[in-house]
Amino acid sequence: MTGPTDRAGRGVVLGGTGGLWRVRSEDGRIVDASLRGRLKREPAARAAVADAPRRDGGAARERLKLAVGDEVLFEPDERGGAWAIREILPRRSRLARRAPGGAYGERIVAANVDQVVVVFAVAKPEPHTRMLDRFLVIAEANELAARVVVNKIDLTGEADAHGLFSDYERAGYPVHYTSTKRGDGLAAMRAMLGGRVSVFTGPSGVGKSSLLNALFPGSNLRVGEISESVNKGRHITVGATMLPLPDAEGGYVVDTPGLREVGMWSLPAEHLDRCFPELRPHLATCRFADCTHTVEPGCAVKEAVARGEVSTGRYESYLKLRGELEEADFTRW
Repeated sequence: MTGPTDRAGRGVVLGGTGGLWRVRSEDGRIVDASLRGRLKREPAARAAVADAPRRDGGAARERLKLAVGDEVLFEPDERGGAWAIREILPRRSRLARRAPGGAYGERIVAANVDQVVVVFAVAKPEPHTRMLDRFLVIAEANELAARVVVNKIDLTGEADAHGLFSDYERAGYPVHYTSTKRGDGLAAMRAMLGGRVSVFTGPSGVGKSSLLNALFPGSNLRVGEISESVNKGRHITVGATMLPLPDAEGGYVVDTPGLREVGMWSLPAEHLDRCFPELRPHLATCRFADCTHTVEPGCAVKEAVARGEVSTGRYESYLKLRGELEEADFTRW
């Protein structure tokens, strides 16, 4: 690692714990840097993308928390023997989820993201597509492109995997079918990751870390094991980690821990329909401009479901998520 007497520069945060962050500079150096005290005290609005409107009118301004993927300026610490992050540059995008424990607010999973890659297994653990819908809604609400990866297809065969996830292909999402044991789909995945910052997310135990290790040997991420007794993944990955891709064209992948609680926060219920791509073509032709697509007559979305143009499963997922958002909105008031 280059010493702190060398020149400062601009870099991207790869990860960090305990107040020490790994920063990769534009010339490929990796240094450990701490966050200057004044940055810990400044409000989040200074460097982050503008927050969604809050019911408190923004009075409760949170301090900016550094996230994996943040672009920063760093320099030698005047105390000597260390590096310090002196500025967090504006974010062009972010992937956020609700703060743990049901608290109101957000937790930034990663900053400056180009796409979200949601990994599910076709078996072991059994896929719960309603959870997949939650991940996709979060990506859509953050205005991020999303892809679906169906892993472990060696367990069932590709035909069965296509049958289980065909609704997502019909909705317009790119769906990749992979097997780390056989190598299925890995070449196509490498191509779509090149030159982009991609967040890998999904439930525990679906093989996210195994997939990254197969795509990029040498990354040496720990791999979670499936608990046979409960058929759920143990949480092995501790925190989000950003990996520079070895390909000449560059790019990064962010490997995230399995998320036990995937919550939608600060998304108005009336905006949920826009987070389902297959519903968007029908929204303008509903009889009522404020149609909820639940009980109204002349609803173009319900008609599309009846004609088979929108899958029943995805529509039912929309109804369930809308009910949750309406209940959460009522509780906040």
